Amino acid sequence: MFAGGLKPWHIIVLVVVLILLFGAKKLPDAARGLGRSLRIFKAETKALTDEMKDKDKDAKAKADEEPSIPDDQPSPINDKKVAQPSDSQRS
Repeated sequence: MFAGGLKPWHIIVLVVVLILLFGAKKLPDAARGLGRSLRIFKAETKALTDEMKDKDKDAKAKADEEPSIPDDQPSPINDKKVAQPSDSQRS
């Protein structure tokens, strides 16, 4: 349908149709309302994007704060000393 893209004469026809439908006096108000709506939409989109970035940062910070056990260190879970049977108990 729009394989050739939007050409300048398409925009001219659209403006003429809008002027005929709404009248020249209402177009500035309609354009102003459209601008406000777009500004609100952009602000809300930015707020959602920032919120998602903050959540990602919090998740990464929590992952970094969790203590990790190096491979060469014994695990605290297995650090309990197990009583070894003495020679007298083995016999």
